[in-house]
This record gives sequence, structure tokens and C-alpha cells, in this order.
Amino acid sequence: MTAFQMKKEKPIFEVEKLRVEREAVILHEVSWRVERGQHWVILGANGSGKTSLLSALTGYLMPTSGEIRIGNASFGAADWREVRQSVGLVSSSLGHRIEPEQTAREVILSGSDAQINFWGRPAAAVEKHARRILQRVRAAHLAERAWRYLSQGERQRVLIGRALMARLRIMFLDEPCAGLDPVAREDFLAFLETLAKGPHAPTLVLVTHHIEEIVPLFSQVLLLRGGRTFTSGPKEKVLTTANLSATFGAPTRVRHIGGRYRLEIGRHVGSFAK
Repeated sequence: MTAFQMKKEKPIFEVEKLRVEREAVILHEVSWRVERGQHWVILGANGSGKTSLLSALTGYLMPTSGEIRIGNASFGAADWREVRQSVGLVSSSLGHRIEPEQTAREVILSGSDAQINFWGRPAAAVEKHARRILQRVRAAHLAERAWRYLSQGERQRVLIGRALMARLRIMFLDEPCAGLDPVAREDFLAFLETLAKGPHAPTLVLVTHHIEEIVPLFSQVLLLRGGRTFTSGPKEKVLTTANLSATFGAPTRVRHIGGRYRLEIGRHVGSFAK
């Protein structure tokens, strides 16, 4: 092996001592490193700092201190509007800003230059790329359907298509299963598994507070508690009864069945074994 091959590859995404402070401290020096080939889950209770961390990582919330690096680009040293082209965000907050008459095709086209809504005529190459993306996210049959008539699951796939219009390195999925019924949720999670296996797939980061949504494609977990990193690493080591009880501030028991996880809540601390 050559010295060049032995040189450690830069992480796709790295956060070092990230602190966000407004009237109070929201995030307390969070550090996190995403390597190539990993897919992550950010897990925590309501108020743990998930939304603030996501906003800081996507350039919508200015950190008080610390560093965020995507490849060779650092927040503050590079134009974050350009850096954001390699970072996709799928969030219901974006969906609320889409005009109800925009078609699925137009929503996907809007991702070509990070707009929220698309107006005008796209270049032929952009149109062709959008058609390929529609196929990739299983939405070709929805191309001319208005946003107002799409189901929640269809909207999530279209928003992923919008993000994929850019050459992404990493895609953040902000509680994408919220509002989905159990069948639609499982269909969407299966879709994510297929997406992750496709050519040129970005690194996926699922933000959630439901461990039931952690499908096998996700290999790593970051646990947040009170705006701090509680622990992070391979999901088999992180998703334990002790860790989840501390993270959610209640006695719990973690079950691992068929490659999926389930969290049970107990009334008494002593009711569950580790």
C-alpha cells in the first residue's frame, strides 16, 4: 500500500465543538464526523437540539462558535450558498412554502438552482435530468399532478427528488415520516433503502425521535440530550436500553427484532433490565 493510499480520507461532513447561543445555550459544543459509506440517524427527544443542529448544518442558523466542514469547505470561509448545493434538506418546512398549483415536475425542477418554486421554461438538459429524477423517486406518474393533490408520502418523495437535482454529498431528512400512516411509513422507508443503494447516492442523515424508523441502511446513530452529544457510533453499540433511557429521560427497553428496533416505555426504572 502506498503512502497516498494510507493517507486518511477526509470525512464527508465534520462538526467540531459547535455551539449555538441566543438568549440561552441551545447547542453545547457538539462534535460529529460522517465518513464515506456511512448513513446516520440523529435521535433525541423533543427539545434535545435536533432542529437547531439541522438548521446550523444546512446554513440557516449561524453558530456562535465551532466549525462545520463539508469536504474542503468550511462554514464562514466559503460561500455557504454554494456549499449548500452539495447538502440536501427534505423538511416539511419547505413543503409549506411550495405554491399549491406547482406540479411535481416543477417542484423537482426548482431544485436545480435551490429555488422553492419554479417558473419559466427549463433548459433541455435540466428538463431531461428532472425526468430521470422523477423516475428515480418513483414519481414519473405524478409529473403533472399539482402539489395540493399529492399525498404526504408522495410529497416526501418529490422533495427528495428536488434535493437530488443537485450533485449532493449529503441529504438531511427532517422527520420525513411525520404524518404518514403505518403502511405509508413502511413504503417510504423501503424507498429510502432502495435510494441508498442506487448509483451516486448521497449520504443520508435521518432526523427522528422514533427508533422504529431506523431501517438497516442506517449504520450509525448520534444521540442528543439537552443540546449535547450524549453518545454516537455504530447503532448496535448506541441503541441500548441504558442509553435510550438516559436520552429520553424515562425507563425504557430496547428490542431488536428482524433488523429493526422497538422502544418500550416502562413505569418504573427497575422494571427493565439493561
